[in-house]
Amino acid sequence: MPLVSLNPATGRILARYPAHTRAQLEARLAAAHAAAPVWRAAPPAQRARHLRALAAGLHRERHTLAALITAEMGKPLAEALAEIAKCADCCRHYARHGAALLRPEHPVAAPAGVTVHFEPLGVVLAIMPWNFPLWQVIRAAVPALVAGNVILLKHASNVTGCALALCALATRAGLPPGVFDCVLAPGAKIEPLIADPRIAGVTLTGSTAAGRRVAALAGAALKPVVLELGGSDPYLIFPDADLTAAAALCAAARLGNNGQSCVAAKRFIVHTRVADEFIRLLAVAMAGYRMGDPTAPGTQLGPLARADLRDELHSQVERSLGRGAHRVLGGRHPAGPGAFYPPTLLANVAPGMPAADEELFGPVAAVEIARDEDALFAAANRTVYGLGGALFTRDLRRARHDYAPRLQAGMVFVNHAVRSHVAVPFGGSKASGLGRELGQAGVRAFTNAKTVW
Repeated sequence: MPLVSLNPATGRILARYPAHTRAQLEARLAAAHAAAPVWRAAPPAQRARHLRALAAGLHRERHTLAALITAEMGKPLAEALAEIAKCADCCRHYARHGAALLRPEHPVAAPAGVTVHFEPLGVVLAIMPWNFPLWQVIRAAVPALVAGNVILLKHASNVTGCALALCALATRAGLPPGVFDCVLAPGAKIEPLIADPRIAGVTLTGSTAAGRRVAALAGAALKPVVLELGGSDPYLIFPDADLTAAAALCAAARLGNNGQSCVAAKRFIVHTRVADEFIRLLAVAMAGYRMGDPTAPGTQLGPLARADLRDELHSQVERSLGRGAHRVLGGRHPAGPGAFYPPTLLANVAPGMPAADEELFGPVAAVEIARDEDALFAAANRTVYGLGGALFTRDLRRARHDYAPRLQAGMVFVNHAVRSHVAVPFGGSKASGLGRELGQAGVRAFTNAKTVW
């Protein structure tokens, strides 16, 4: 069966890619395994030089790459360009700081002469999703590469064109053969690779169900994993918040990337004293987003990546309405082709509704009302997920020292949307995954911490 890339704005097929045969998969794994000792032995300055070349290539080809991202998964062209710029920034950051992040350490209170060295493990299998076709890959791969590992990429089938373009860029950046390559195969064909002794570790960004499956396979093979999984990020609106600013930020955090981000704002937990005004302001802000052709200037909201994803999202909305949620905005299929779904705001959301209990992967905001501070945190933490969260309040001291510790999440932002940064560890807790990408933790995720005494 070929891998099919299709334009979600029109429903038209862009390309069909033949899946790799068993022999082709074996050849790519063998090449990666052969490249691992070569790349491990490369001096840090050489690794940095290739990463800078990759950054230059991303910048040079940004318009072509952005058009490909938008065609394959539907995000507005301006957002695709911003994604590529962030990828280039990531490459430059680790080219500059990678060696320092790997510097041997003397543990606190250890005897004199003890150092801990961080050595690469080898071939890392990267299983990546479609929603940020370049950034997700770069975010996982570049810290591993700078640590001396090599990458074998299995990308989502619907963004195969992006996968091939990124691997071609790596080749043009001078990375040795096998250091950064991709395999074209459905998920079931990749599972045997996890057990193969030539694979040293696995990083996956995807659903919680996929993470459990990969974790089980990797655990059976005694291999480390980094899992960046689903999220249902709560945004807490305290009664002293700047509601106008909060509503604008919350709308952007819910609708960015067409609402398809693991760290998108998904549940808005609002103190009862300001609930009516916040809902009004959020509805106005969301209604102002222009939905349409993602290649057109001024478009702020494109289609979902696939029609089946749009249909599942609409089912979650309908089931929530059937259980008592109130439709403030949107929630209806637009006419015409493409997997479009309008900005949608649901109020009176409560436990037992999909909008409260499940991840909504699209432009749908769910508002729950809380009577006091304790209820705000109870509602926020009443989820299997623990990726990110945000607090909106003018009391910055309490936000840092009281509120943030009470929110069960891998990342907490105050008066801003949750986002990734090239220098900061990224990841979650509970069913949102384990391990970290980016930062020192990300660089060391696939290393052997070797004690030398």
